[in-house]
Amino acid sequence: MSVNNTLLIRNACILLPNGNFLTGDVEVRGKIIAQVAPKLLVSQVDREIDATGLTLLPGVIDPQVHFREPGLEHKEDLFTASCACARGGVTSFLEMPNTKPLTTTQAALDDKLQRAASKCLVNYGFFMGATPENLPDLLVANPTCGIKIFMGSAHGDLLVDNKSALEPIFAQGDRLIAVHAEDQARINQRRLEFAGTTDPAVHSQIQDNQAALLATQLALGLSKKYHRRLHILHLSTAEEAELLRQDKPSWVTAEVTPQHLLLNTSAYAKIGTLAQMNPPLRSPHDNEVLWQALLDGVIDFIATDHAPHTLEEKAKGYPNTPSGMPGVETSLPLMLTQAMQGKCSVPQVSNWMSSAVAKAYQIPNKGIIAPGFDADLVLVDLETYHPVLREELQTKCGWSPFEGWNLTGWPIVTIVGGQVVYERGQLHTEVRGEALSFG
Repeated sequence: MSVNNTLLIRNACILLPNGNFLTGDVEVRGKIIAQVAPKLLVSQVDREIDATGLTLLPGVIDPQVHFREPGLEHKEDLFTASCACARGGVTSFLEMPNTKPLTTTQAALDDKLQRAASKCLVNYGFFMGATPENLPDLLVANPTCGIKIFMGSAHGDLLVDNKSALEPIFAQGDRLIAVHAEDQARINQRRLEFAGTTDPAVHSQIQDNQAALLATQLALGLSKKYHRRLHILHLSTAEEAELLRQDKPSWVTAEVTPQHLLLNTSAYAKIGTLAQMNPPLRSPHDNEVLWQALLDGVIDFIATDHAPHTLEEKAKGYPNTPSGMPGVETSLPLMLTQAMQGKCSVPQVSNWMSSAVAKAYQIPNKGIIAPGFDADLVLVDLETYHPVLREELQTKCGWSPFEGWNLTGWPIVTIVGGQVVYERGQLHTEVRGEALSFG
């Protein structure tokens, strides 16, 4: 769509910024929402979409994904991952630094931005990875959504697992710090205790609730000491949720994945190593406490931690199997299905997956449907149920831990910057997203 083209969406059930719904029309001029009203009279329209029976939501912003490019393209690449995003209603993503080479320098960041500009169907931003030695790079890198610190579950340079290495990163600069909070020393000790065990369910015992809590306590303490903006990635335990309920400064945010809300340790018996991720799946009690923390605002938003591996890699047998699972295609229908079942509301889902993310990362003009905001939109069908089918997945890894789940809220049309990128099963692969900016 050229700058002056007009798109008109008619008869949609539109989620307004105040959480109410309006049945009406949305006019998009170029990349921007121009008007929202019960009935619009527009003289010249380049494209009109009849959205009768569909619900119009802001496009999802997924704030934690691993898209594997460069260096690990056999698992996923920026093109295939962004196709999966488009099918899942994800119009923007924030990607993590554990690629090859690692995203720890401005040159590596620039390389990713150039790759994304040529390949990505949706909007993109990238984290800088912290190492014990690259503080100067972290202070000047631009544009980036934040600094990613692996306090555990990492190898080599990206592992920053002791207070003496963490403290200088928290002490200098004002950029958001996002932490993978697991205590590596405890994980190492537990690995020795469970050595020789090949049941993947032991993964949740090795990287146990205590390992997560110890690291979150350390990160929270450093954040409070330096009044440093902290985001806790993929919160997974009841203990961490209760810690934040009691002690969460205004500059701290946290997220949870659909996996940690909807799957638990019972999944190992059903899908084996496909259930293996970091931090691991927890107990049904953890599910319940995390849900309540999300509903109460203790947890701020949702991310997928989309981390694909091939089925061949997942078949190697524990503990030789990699941790991680795909998620961008299923996250929105998973959460909207929960809303339709009464667990939460559709406006809450949209807040957790769009507007709250835009606010936390200071991404301008994203996350709500209002004039002047970017036309990143998704039309979903809340009436029809359809199962997660392996053959329909766009992710290169070709599987989902939610295979067979019958879900509603599947995207029918996904719009990025005013351009239709996905429509009733068809991808428009010529569309390109843009680099996100951060306040």
